[in-house]
Amino acid sequence: MIKRDFPKIHFYDQDFVDIYDKTWAWIQDCWNAVGDRPQERPEPTEEMRNDMSGADISPDKPSSIEGKFFSYPGSPVIQQADAIFSSFFLVYSNRIYQAHPTLDVFYDRQEPNGAIRSAYTIETGLSAAMEPDNPEGVGLPLFAWAEFNLYHKSANKKRVKDVLPILQRYMEWIDLSFKQPNGLYRVPLSATSMANAPQEGVVYPMDFNTMIAINVLYMSALADILNDKESSFHYKRRYFSLKTRINALMWDPGDGFYYDLDQNEKRIPVKLLSGYWALLAEIPNDDKAEQLIEKLQDPRFFGAPHPFPTVAVNEPLFDESGRGYRGAVFPHMTFMVIKGLERYQRWDLARECAIRHLYFVLDSMNPEGTASHHNLKGQLWEAYLPLKEGPAQWPERPDFPRVQYLTYDALSTICLTIENIVGLFISLPRKTVDWIIPNLEIMGIENLSLKKNMITILSNKSGRGWEIHMESEKLYYFTINILGKKKKTLPIPSGKCSMLIDKL
Repeated sequence: MIKRDFPKIHFYDQDFVDIYDKTWAWIQDCWNAVGDRPQERPEPTEEMRNDMSGADISPDKPSSIEGKFFSYPGSPVIQQADAIFSSFFLVYSNRIYQAHPTLDVFYDRQEPNGAIRSAYTIETGLSAAMEPDNPEGVGLPLFAWAEFNLYHKSANKKRVKDVLPILQRYMEWIDLSFKQPNGLYRVPLSATSMANAPQEGVVYPMDFNTMIAINVLYMSALADILNDKESSFHYKRRYFSLKTRINALMWDPGDGFYYDLDQNEKRIPVKLLSGYWALLAEIPNDDKAEQLIEKLQDPRFFGAPHPFPTVAVNEPLFDESGRGYRGAVFPHMTFMVIKGLERYQRWDLARECAIRHLYFVLDSMNPEGTASHHNLKGQLWEAYLPLKEGPAQWPERPDFPRVQYLTYDALSTICLTIENIVGLFISLPRKTVDWIIPNLEIMGIENLSLKKNMITILSNKSGRGWEIHMESEKLYYFTINILGKKKKTLPIPSGKCSMLIDKL
């Protein structure tokens, strides 16, 4: 048996490589392996019965959450957001940490009406106590986005077949519970998990409605994988209908921005980073997208030194100490914006912001706040200051920001590093690796497992010019895209080979 290890990255700044390696070591602490022995099911207490909020507690259901899954160390619950976001970096672990079991914890607990709650208690396996304003426990409706990404990193078609009916029932439950006659979704603000964002009077949150659009768009794509034309068309139609409503009601042509709505469908003119879910959902046309993207570079709005604060810098309620969602930089929100920029082919800006973000993350590890971060002592944080390095603050919440909150941090130190800084995009079912880079630098990846194929792609400069060295066990198709200069797709045979960029 070959000893499996995490893929290695190469980059000219060794600090990026070190924090990438360290993150994999830290993930061990978030990896739970529960239930080596079957547990007696306790008789539920009155309090537990109240906590169950409709959960199916038939005797054959497991009492505690069994098996292996990803969650924040010490937390008594497992969160839907953790399951979804962690899948984006766990897919790069060379199957040392599987991405799907944490998602399956939620699917396994789907109720007969299709409901999946946003958190479950690890000890009982039952739905956790919900926020008072969110009795249904609805969470971020992004399972289909995660599953589509999983499919491209695993090529597991059987999983798509198993999961799609679960996601269909889940969407039916959301529609029944939250969809209004105007075609938009009215949900409690805690469902968007932007705890204290300035959203006074919001009834139709922009981000939740856009996440539904993302979810049905990817459900259509999952149905396409199964060649299920009827379902694919059904969800595509749902997507276009929601996209039309969001553009008609939430877009403000004067401000060039998407806003939340109040109960009378009036826009609430506070610029929040949650407006950028629209890019990921491909809702704006090119002209609208351009206006949104300009604000990401403008220091008056979201172009802060540390990209991107959750509230525009010029909003009266922006707080430079971060204060939760009043201006802090959250890595999962930065990840969302960068993935949205990709949808509009803004690779250069996506990469530049990912690099800037990572430098702030590195500089914030040093408690003295000095720029020297060699040996990378210190820790990662759930949220960062927007105008200088350091963890965000929120005086009323001494437990904020959580330290080593890897659900968010590893999106930056692993996922953005591979996909946007090194620039590799991988699709197993298509047998393709796209390398999108603005210019040639010494960088690459070594021993990345593509199912049963280990590949290595490295660029360096030799006497003959820039050269890309590759090693692979099976044939795949490699596209190199040096922005604005060259783009070429080549079949890469098994074994070792190299190519000179000048000869392309």
